[in-house]
Amino acid sequence: MSRADGTLQSLEDNLRDILGPRLERLESHRGQLTVVIPAEHWLDAAGLLRDEPVLCFEQLTDLCGVDYLGYGDDEWETGEATGHGFSRGVDTLGPGRFTWADRPEAGDFPNRFAVVVHLLSLKHNRRLRLRCYAPDDELPVIPSLVDVWASVNWYEREAFDLFGIVFEGHPDLRRIMTDYGFIGHPFRKDFPLIGNVTVRYDEDKGRVVYEPVEIEPRVGVPRVVRRDSRYVEEKLEGRDS
Repeated sequence: MSRADGTLQSLEDNLRDILGPRLERLESHRGQLTVVIPAEHWLDAAGLLRDEPVLCFEQLTDLCGVDYLGYGDDEWETGEATGHGFSRGVDTLGPGRFTWADRPEAGDFPNRFAVVVHLLSLKHNRRLRLRCYAPDDELPVIPSLVDVWASVNWYEREAFDLFGIVFEGHPDLRRIMTDYGFIGHPFRKDFPLIGNVTVRYDEDKGRVVYEPVEIEPRVGVPRVVRRDSRYVEEKLEGRDS
């Protein structure tokens, strides 16, 4: 076992010992550990990860939201798309283009929404990924980590703004990327790709006005470059003719 593998194994053992029943699942992929924590243990586990000397994850470097609606579904039909220019060879019921009644399921994931956190231990030179699923898909609520890592403040506001995930206990949970009057959460898979309204400046009214969207949703498949013998032969035949 290499030194890196040994370090990873020791971290995994420490996580299992310290988190105990708070640990729902522990995954290892490409030298990166991911710890899945239930929402009811989210705050408690975060405090242990920061304060336990053998862990000492004193810095939170990132937090983001995830929407697993239709996760793994492939909407790109590049096999049927043209090899020249652009094509509309996509599934018309892809994310942002389906009705709520026809929405896809979250696949193999237990819940639709989750929060992913990246931690750094400067003391031990280790990194760790945390994941927490919001129990309620209709109103995703997860405890705020502001009291554990102050740096998470704006990250949680961003996840709230773009995914609609509510962070209970956050001192100032409001939009940070979109306008205060914005309707919906643009990173949700069921949010229309063209948006809900059009914003423009009205010269006659002397102000910004909001109007219904008039364009139809369209997704283009980029030009597909194929380098197998079939297309090489066709190109050569074209030269001979």
